[in-house]
This record gives sequence, structure tokens and C-alpha cells, in this order.
Amino acid sequence: MSANKLFGLTQADKTKLLQSIRGIEEPGGERSVEFTVSPELLRFETMPKYSQILVQKAVSEKLNSIQPYYICHDGLSQEYATIQGRRCLNFSCYDYLGLNGDERLRREANMAMEKYGISASASRLTAGERPPHRELEKALAALYGVEDCLVFVSGHGTNVSTLQCLFGSHDVIFSDQCCHNSLLLGASASGAARFTFPNNDIHSLRGLLRKHRAQFKRALIVTEGLFGMDGCLAPLPELVALKQEFGCFLMVDEAHSIGVVGKTGRGVSEHFKVATTDVDIWMGTLSKTFCGCGGFIAGSHVLIEILKYSAPGFVYSVGMPPLLAAVSRKALEIMLAEPWRVSMLQANSRFMLEQIMAKGLNTGMASGYAVIPVYIGDSLTCVTLADLLLQEGIFVVPIIYPGVAEGQARLRFFISQRHTKEQMQHACETTAALLPKAREIAASYVTK
Repeated sequence: MSANKLFGLTQADKTKLLQSIRGIEEPGGERSVEFTVSPELLRFETMPKYSQILVQKAVSEKLNSIQPYYICHDGLSQEYATIQGRRCLNFSCYDYLGLNGDERLRREANMAMEKYGISASASRLTAGERPPHRELEKALAALYGVEDCLVFVSGHGTNVSTLQCLFGSHDVIFSDQCCHNSLLLGASASGAARFTFPNNDIHSLRGLLRKHRAQFKRALIVTEGLFGMDGCLAPLPELVALKQEFGCFLMVDEAHSIGVVGKTGRGVSEHFKVATTDVDIWMGTLSKTFCGCGGFIAGSHVLIEILKYSAPGFVYSVGMPPLLAAVSRKALEIMLAEPWRVSMLQANSRFMLEQIMAKGLNTGMASGYAVIPVYIGDSLTCVTLADLLLQEGIFVVPIIYPGVAEGQARLRFFISQRHTKEQMQHACETTAALLPKAREIAASYVTK
């Protein structure tokens, strides 16, 4: 191993470590190496990531505010949440169609639990395969009008494992810079060359494709259907045209768009009237619209066969709990049978976006579909505003650095079919009213 790769240390640490190494001649002329490592390098407390966590916690303590993450909720997470014994309006929940806690899902879960137990108890490749898995996969494949589907036990792991499995060092991946961490991590893990383009900037993507596509064997363009941090839709027709022009695969992550976008909730293909077969890899999660957990890939039969036997996050992972697979299939069935839920969610989302913009707040490029950010700017003000809102009984999580770039901190409002106009209007008015106070409090600590 070269000195430049030793432990991922700083140059000073590497030099110090190498200086401590001395060679010892063993009997028989063999040479062994004995070295010592500074005790500090054997303590997790000295890791930079821990220092970042301490800084974030120190800010909360200094502001005398509640730490905004890992707040324990009690009871169902719906349009209201019970936090520390207090009932709060909840705008940080993925329950887009208001199905969490639905009695039909409860019954489905109970029946599946009685028949299959709680755990699949093994990888599906070996002994974990159960009927609910295949029933869900067939329903999802039918939803997209493609040949097959595969469900993974982790949504994040779905992206990482899929990209790692399908692409390698002779390939190239072009990803939108606002893609989810799992997509970026999967691209990195694949070993493929990687290029990012500004959010939804088709002109920049075309330039990258012209410059780099011919140098590689296989190429992938990857995007989100509805961007989970920014709330904007990907320009799917233009992406399909580029993938066809330059001979690429196209992958669309529909974690936040399935059940949310399109007249019947079928996602961005329905919204843009694009044939689902024009996209090579459809990805989605089951933890949002479908009230379960995990992720899925939908596409051709050959694609699914490759993943079924080669994707490490599937082959070497326990299968999804059968009861969760059964619940997600039932939620999908309800979504299609009750299209009014999708219509109401979309109406609520438009109303919320209009109300926020009417207050002069910055929503960036949000399209008005379930995910609506309010850009605050600096992290300190954003955390302060979230705390002030919680004190008023409104729960919305701040997204700050390093989750987003410095200066791009925001409150991210998730809208549900269950929210009422009165609830949303109250949240908008309170946010606008408290923002000046949050800025004043944050500024007072900066100047101290």
C-alpha cells in the first residue's frame, strides 16, 4: 500500500506514522515490519465526522433549542405527530396518500404475519422467498408496464447495489448533481467514470455526453423523477431524447414521484406521457406512498435476472419481511382503486406552494408535488426557525450543511393527502411570521 493511501490520514499523520516504522531482520533473512500508531488514531472521538456532529449539537445547546434530529415520535405518523407528549402538525412525513394506519393495511399485515411470521429469515436466493414478494413484484411490474421487478430490503441499498452490480471501470455514469446520496454512492462504488451536471440542465448534460461518451463502453444517465430535496420534476422527455441520441441507459429514481405525480400516481412517465419502456431502469421506494420499507427496480426481464443473481445488496441480504411486502402490495392496490387520493394530494401540494410563495418565501424550482422546500440560506437561521416552529406546534425538519451545500439550508415540507387547507395556511403564515425572529436570534449568536 502506498504512503498516499495509508488509512486515509492527513499528510502530517502519514509522515508521523511512516517515521515510526523500523525494519527488523528475522532469523532466516526474512524482514518484518514493526510500527506504532499514535493512540489518538485509535479513538473514534478524533474522527472528523464526530467533530461535525459535536458542532451541530453545540449549536442547538447554544440556542437553547431542541436537537432537530432523532426526535422520538409516539403513535401514528400522519398529518399530526405526537412529540414529547405534544400533538404537532406534521410536515416531515412521507405518508403522501394518507394510508399509514389504514385499517385495510393493518388487516393485510396481520394476515401475512399469521401465515408467514415476521421475518423472511434468510436471503431470498436461499430460503427467504415467499409469495408476497413475487405478488408485490408482479404488481409493480404491471404498474410500470414492464417485464419484471425486484424488491430490495433497503431503498438506499437498492440504488447502491444496482449501480455497483451493473456498471464497471470501462463505463461512465452521468448524474444530476441533486441526485440522492444513494445514487452518488452507487455510482462511486461501481468504479465507473462519473460526471455530474447542474440540476435539470439539459444543455450541460449534452455537452458532457459529446465530450466523454465515446471514450467508454456503456453509459448511464441517472436522475430523480421528483427531486426529494428540491421538489422539482426531471425533464424526462429531453432525457429520453439524449439517451437515445448518445446510446445510453437511463435510470429514474421515483422514490418521491411514484404515487405523487401523474393523474393516477404512476409517476413521471404518466405525467410526461413518455413510454415506460423508454426508461431502462425504474427505481422506487416502498417507504413512502406504499407504507412499507425497502426499494424496487423495475424493467426488462434480463435486467432483473442480472440483479437477482448478482446484486450484492439482494443476494447477500435477508429478504424483505413478508408482511411488509403484503402491505405495500395492498397500498398499491388502494392507490389505483382510489385515484381521488392522488388528486387530493396534488391539489394540497399546489395550494401549499401558492401559499408559501404568496408570503414571499423562496421555494426555488419546486414544481408543487408533495415536496416543497423553503430556502432559508444559512444553517443557523434554518435550525432556529425549525425550533421556533416546533415551539408553536409545527414540526418540519431543517436540511442543513452537509446535507445540502452551505448557504442552501432549507425547511422541507412534505405534504399529505390528509392535510387540510387550514393546517397548511397556518403553517405558511407561522413560518413567514417567525423567519425575521429566527434571523435576529441567529445573527445575535454570530456577533457574540
